[in-house]
Amino acid sequence: MVMDVVIPRRLVEELKGRGFDVESLVIDVLVKSLGLDPRVAVESHLELSLRYLDEGKALVNRDPVQASEKLYKAVEEAVKALAVYYSLDDILRRVSERGRWTAGELEKTVLRVSERLGEWFLHSWDNAWALHVWGFHEAKFDSEDVLRRLPSIERLVLESLRIVREGQ
Repeated sequence: MVMDVVIPRRLVEELKGRGFDVESLVIDVLVKSLGLDPRVAVESHLELSLRYLDEGKALVNRDPVQASEKLYKAVEEAVKALAVYYSLDDILRRVSERGRWTAGELEKTVLRVSERLGEWFLHSWDNAWALHVWGFHEAKFDSEDVLRRLPSIERLVLESLRIVREGQ
């Protein structure tokens, strides 16, 4: 079941202005404040990851700038899910203390997960980061540049989902 929740525009602007990802923050705050099973956070981040992946793929030929950011967000949410799934408690503690994820915590998570899964995971993250910086912030990538990185983005998201579903 999917439920739309309206968050007032002013609150969303304030959160984004402070560097918060609103949807991801809602997941983390609700799981923590309600004392939910961490698996709820894992599954929720992966659901969001799949949504961003689909949205990004749909935008590649029409709007490579927005596609770049959606595809990056797909990977970011999968990385967050795996941080919880693999109980990377030192990283999760820093995120909790700060109240949000930073590029540093995401990078440390990727390095730790790459030790388990292989260098392909780091390579996929690097492609996602290129999309975030050069495709979205700098708006230098065209559809061809985004499409070239899409297979590794898709692999990271789908493999993360498979790992969680199969309990690896």
